[in-house]
Amino acid sequence: MNIKRLSALLSLCLLLYCGCAAPASPGHAEEAPGTGNSAPADGRTPAAPLEASGPQGAPSEGVPEEVPAPEPADSDFVKVTDYIPTIQVELAYAGTDNFTGQAIYDFTEAYLRYGTAKKLAAVQEALKAQGLGLLIWDAFRPTAAQFKLWEVCPDPTYVANPETGFSSHSRGNTVDVTLVSLDGTAVEMPTGFDDFSPLADRDYSDVDALPAANAALLEDAMTQAGFTPYQGEWWHFSDSDVYEVETGFSP
Repeated sequence: MNIKRLSALLSLCLLLYCGCAAPASPGHAEEAPGTGNSAPADGRTPAAPLEASGPQGAPSEGVPEEVPAPEPADSDFVKVTDYIPTIQVELAYAGTDNFTGQAIYDFTEAYLRYGTAKKLAAVQEALKAQGLGLLIWDAFRPTAAQFKLWEVCPDPTYVANPETGFSSHSRGNTVDVTLVSLDGTAVEMPTGFDDFSPLADRDYSDVDALPAANAALLEDAMTQAGFTPYQGEWWHFSDSDVYEVETGFSP
């Protein structure tokens, strides 16, 4: 081998050796085993992801649960149908279909003390098993309405004299009720409402058997729930729990 060929061969080997020892290109660095992302080129730790936030960056919160209204006190006035949805209401003194021929008050919903309404709910539930329910003719009666009734009928047998003592209706614990079927059909009773004849009292010996039995059924259901019947009117019942005459509440 001549010297020129030997020199060329040595030069080629030197070039190959230098190429194998060169560092790897930055563009071909491998990822570390077990990771899916490489660290930033400047070496800083990546920021944690932001949590979901509400309006204006405030942390999101669940919608608060609605807090139920507190139960009324027994002496509070309540609308009866709010607590006894199935009861029927036809206030006789809200219109002209009564013995006075005129409207005595200007509201059509029945109101009672909450304690009285709870007892009336028990009556409604007991009657339901027999296919019956209650119809309210009168409930809370404002004191002004009592004066108006006395002007029309100044007879203490049927209307309380407001100058000497208001009707228990003005206490909010008294109701005038009758029986109806579950579909609202009237049930035969001794008389109609505000009948001033002897047939309206609780001596049922002078009325037919069916209306007498129905009146007795109503009386029994009401007394078992804690009501006291008025002897002169089969439809009139007062709660055995007594409240003061109400002069401030207005339906």
